[in-house]
Amino acid sequence: MFPPVEDQLAIIRRGVEKIVPEEELAQKLEHSRKTCRPLRVKYGIDPTGIDVHLGHTVPLRKMRQFQELGHQAVIIIGNATAMVGDPSGRDQARAKKLTAEDIEANARDYLNQVGKVVDLSKAEVHRNGDWFGAMGLAEILRLCGQVTIAQLLTRDDFAKRYAAATPIFLHECLYPVMQAFDSVCIGADIELGGTEQLYSFMLARDLQKDPSTCALAEQWMNDDVKSRRSAEGALPQQIGVMSPILVGLDGVRRMGKSLGNYIGVSESPYDMMKKFMQLPDSVMQMYYELLTDIPLAEVQQILAGHPQESKFRLGQLVIDEFHQTGTSETAVAQWKREVRDKELPTDIEPYQVPKQYYLLAVDGTMQIGDMLVESKLCPSYSEAVRKLREGAVFVYENGEKKKLMNRSDRVKIENGLVFGMGKKGLRKIESIDVSHS
Repeated sequence: MFPPVEDQLAIIRRGVEKIVPEEELAQKLEHSRKTCRPLRVKYGIDPTGIDVHLGHTVPLRKMRQFQELGHQAVIIIGNATAMVGDPSGRDQARAKKLTAEDIEANARDYLNQVGKVVDLSKAEVHRNGDWFGAMGLAEILRLCGQVTIAQLLTRDDFAKRYAAATPIFLHECLYPVMQAFDSVCIGADIELGGTEQLYSFMLARDLQKDPSTCALAEQWMNDDVKSRRSAEGALPQQIGVMSPILVGLDGVRRMGKSLGNYIGVSESPYDMMKKFMQLPDSVMQMYYELLTDIPLAEVQQILAGHPQESKFRLGQLVIDEFHQTGTSETAVAQWKREVRDKELPTDIEPYQVPKQYYLLAVDGTMQIGDMLVESKLCPSYSEAVRKLREGAVFVYENGEKKKLMNRSDRVKIENGLVFGMGKKGLRKIESIDVSHS
């Protein structure tokens, strides 16, 4: 049923920064193989937003690998932990208080996107609000009684905030405890995530070996998990499999929407390709290792070639995973045409010059400020003036791009003339109405 342990380890270790405790992983895999019992592999996500980017897919890809090896994927939708908020504070979306309805809507969207990576038809999906919503104060107090303040202060973000005299609110202390209790309820053997999750992963191990905590969670355990408990009532302890943090388009900071350096899995193939082509050469090894299954020896050969070709190849591999096969080829062709060869896009929005502007035109020309506002490229004249001063406004005349700097600069009104602002806003004049009737 399962491949040899060494073969599994080779797949699991690829693109992994830390396995804790690593010496137990081979033992778990061997026991799983002998008993024909799949390991239960957990990954938790809090639905605080709806955009899944490639940084999120790193642990999801690892979960899919575990599925392909024959193990059980268990996804936790943190609809309860989302109400608390991750105390690391790295997700700016958490600054906004979400309603239960917001969280559930986000959860459905998340699952649609997660399903592009993980086989959801073979995965268990749980919402941790199922147990936390049913627990009373006495049960919450019993759970919190298993964790000391000293333990919480070993968590890196808490330790730094405590040292800096930055407030740590009581409800934030519940987050790692809740995350760890999830592992008890679903009987996790493996938990996937980033290296910043080490504290919560290890806290889960402590709770899993405590019979009283396992008894507290028993009503939410399925029969398979219950059967794994020891005679004393404890569960096998989970292992943390931690991936490195995928850096974003700047090649330095972690990928994130708030930083504007992300590639979203729901973006169009062309938008994804444009971002892949922006990547610094220095991160290509990481991206290939974490986002593809290409053997590392072959990756070295690809990276030894032309950098542009290696980015085309990477982009196509990833795009075809999230979009219809073949769309990546179209995206490459479009990038070459519009960016490398500097040709105009084929899908420029048409603009019909209103009759009153044409009738008031001087020598068949119109002020660029009027065109920017009337075509809705700018919401106001003040914004148009600002963009002109920034040098962001241009027209194409006889195939040449010409920058305009003043609101009063005039542009000839003729069919086919293209004007624009910034990188995305383009308009092409079409269907000029010159009648006086």
